[in-house]
Amino acid sequence: MVGNFNTMIQEKVSQWAKTILAGISISIGCVVYLKVGGLAGAVLFSFGLLTVVHFRWLLYTGKAGFFDCKHDKRFLLMVLVGNIIGCLLSALLMKYANPDIAETAAGIFAARMAKGPLACFCLAIGCGFIMTVAVKFGAKGQYLPLLFGVPAFIMCGFTHSIADAFYFLMQPWENLWQWGALWLYLAEVLGNLVGCNLYRLFDPMAQND
Repeated sequence: MVGNFNTMIQEKVSQWAKTILAGISISIGCVVYLKVGGLAGAVLFSFGLLTVVHFRWLLYTGKAGFFDCKHDKRFLLMVLVGNIIGCLLSALLMKYANPDIAETAAGIFAARMAKGPLACFCLAIGCGFIMTVAVKFGAKGQYLPLLFGVPAFIMCGFTHSIADAFYFLMQPWENLWQWGALWLYLAEVLGNLVGCNLYRLFDPMAQND
């Protein structure tokens, strides 16, 4: 009984660690994009997702398209929260060690706020679709779709809820306590979820490939 309990605790700790590390990895991609910008920055952003897929860490947009809505809702919520914690830790570090990127992140935040929740929800659908396709290929050892998919969603202006968690958390705290910012972020989370599962509408058995 004690052994089973210890195993359960170790598994939970491992899962939380994998979610936080995934958030940190995506944050590194965000930092590169903020520093470099443009197509080159978008391509280099791929390092974050390649790292997540290689180490099989837990990323919201990597898991949202492959979960059982009846049994895995708590797991998916844990992944999202852990990713945000990873982004928060990264943002706190970057605010101290690399504050020059805060202005660029503020531009992204302002652009999202100007679009509003509905537009960001729609844009998040596109990102979710691309991420599920890229992750499915990556799981089979085919990494080019990962390398192309990330620049594709960035250059299209699609919204990635975990990347935006980092961009948003780079802002002054008072900016984040707006109801508009909260609803906008929740819209992105939901939009990613919808986009990640679009493939199920056309091929319900595809998740079993």
